[in-house]
Amino acid sequence: METTAKITSPYDQSFIKELPLINTNDLENTLSIAQDLFDDQSKWIPAYKRIEILEKTASIMNDRMEQLIVLAVSEGGKPYQDTRAEVIRAIKGVKLAAEHISQIKGEQVPMGLTEASLNRLAFVSKEPIGVVAAVSAFNHPLNLAVHQIVTAIAAGCPVIFKPAMTTPLSGLALADILKEAGLPSGWLQVVLCSTEIAEMLVTDPRVHFFSFIGSAKVGWYLKSKLAPGTRCTLEHGGAAPVIVESDADFTEMIPDLVKGGFYHAGQVCVSVQRIYVNEEICDLFIEKFSDSVNKLVTGNPLDKKTDVGPLITPKEVDRVEQWVNEAIESGAKLIAGGKRISETFFQPTVLFNPSEDSNVSIKEIFGPVVCIYSYTDREEAIKRANALDVHFQAAVFTKNIDVALDTVKKLNATAVMVNDHTAFRVDWMPFGGRDSSGIGMGGISYTINEMTREKLTVFKSKYL
Repeated sequence: METTAKITSPYDQSFIKELPLINTNDLENTLSIAQDLFDDQSKWIPAYKRIEILEKTASIMNDRMEQLIVLAVSEGGKPYQDTRAEVIRAIKGVKLAAEHISQIKGEQVPMGLTEASLNRLAFVSKEPIGVVAAVSAFNHPLNLAVHQIVTAIAAGCPVIFKPAMTTPLSGLALADILKEAGLPSGWLQVVLCSTEIAEMLVTDPRVHFFSFIGSAKVGWYLKSKLAPGTRCTLEHGGAAPVIVESDADFTEMIPDLVKGGFYHAGQVCVSVQRIYVNEEICDLFIEKFSDSVNKLVTGNPLDKKTDVGPLITPKEVDRVEQWVNEAIESGAKLIAGGKRISETFFQPTVLFNPSEDSNVSIKEIFGPVVCIYSYTDREEAIKRANALDVHFQAAVFTKNIDVALDTVKKLNATAVMVNDHTAFRVDWMPFGGRDSSGIGMGGISYTINEMTREKLTVFKSKYL
């Protein structure tokens, strides 16, 4: 059994660092520390102190922005400019969490509405839910850590964080900063472990809340194994659809969709994947879209001119290459790209009208591949867009407000962007999948609320 994890660069597979994995004894100690902190309310961190810690954390992160950027680029491979945007988002996320602490509050429940409820005063208060176990993904190593760690701290919960095995360094850096900012020992424990140990962690009855970002197969399996009473949020992937009507504005649309499709080499859960284009403009759309895709710069993610970096592992490039070849063999027209560049790079690729049962049409590609389909009837296009069991974010491009509103209503998605790409997100909005794409909602304030529970207090007095 392996006892360490070797972290390598997705760009050139060079060695970065080797880190120890925890064993079952370590796991027991980790859970005991977290549970002891929650059970002893004298050790709880008061709200004002949580605000101070998070405000200082944001300040330190801002001072070390360049270090955090380079670290995240090195382990994750996302190009420098996009990683810089992620780090800025992460800092804003910490600030949002600090600000929301003042909004963790209940409300008065009216009494005296029946004779039986006379002489009573009742109100609901919010308490931390308990120990949080958070399992994260590789594609936004710092920002996802903020969304799972900082929200738990804001809610007043001890948190055990398991980062992706390929990108743990950003989460560890955040943990060091939180400690420096004054977070008491034990309130955040970062663990690297095997899948077996991870399952033992999240299914332990001492875990009150399970936060998961990753594949649907793993997420739904772990949910089925949770201890009775453990609440959870699961964020899985999608195969984001876009409807493009004949009156869409090409000037705005093409740059948006290219960005939404090839940001982080398509390794984003709401990446633009399936674009349904009205046949009246389909030829022109393909021409302009492919021209822009062919101009994307692929290369070293630390180079500020790079648009598209590597995939996280060679295995993922193998899979994308296989899916693209299968789609072409079954009738898809290759418009751009289509070839492997190196062990971890694949060309930004555009396919036209792949079969509806090909992998690129029915599964989340999670790579630099976008599929375009023509349509004559918008109702039929919406039906095709909704046909999969994954439903996360979607988009429609049109200048007709009636068409926009009708499409928004009919697309099965938790969020529909009008004249913007499917990967748009700010961290104060609700974010999450429906159906097999997940359960519960993310977003800083939404996650903090998920990590609290309500307590009702009722006073009875003849003076009320």
